[in-house]
Amino acid sequence: MTPSRPELLSGMALAVFKLNGQFLEIAEGLARPVGLTAAHWQVLGAVLKTPLPVAGIAREMGITRQSVQRIADILAENGMVEYLPNPAHRRAKLVAPTEQGLAAVQQIGPAHAAFADRMCEALGDEQAAGIYRRLRELSDALEALDSGEDGT
Repeated sequence: MTPSRPELLSGMALAVFKLNGQFLEIAEGLARPVGLTAAHWQVLGAVLKTPLPVAGIAREMGITRQSVQRIADILAENGMVEYLPNPAHRRAKLVAPTEQGLAAVQQIGPAHAAFADRMCEALGDEQAAGIYRRLRELSDALEALDSGEDGT
């Protein structure tokens, strides 16, 4: 018997909440040896390719600006990120990784790759790619619904 739509929504939410906890626990274990927390690693990861303002990091991560600001300030105090002038906004500085921050993330790389290998071995590469694709689709659908793009 197919679950009702409210049961599907609740089931998806509960599964994602559990996955979030599992991923955070894994991330903590990977980040801890280099002196970072999962949250620190998450903020650093958001600015590896390009510096972003705190609000931009928050949007990317789906968390509050205040949470990102607190973590960015801690990372800045520890020399992992620096605040740079933002040509697009005088007051909203850009967060950029320092050499020390980049080195910390690079140190996580081998353990991260090893865990990724174990996970993909357990699931199979095709299934892992399919799960990733479906999670992105779910996120995109929720974003569209939240922004009213669904026409309601």
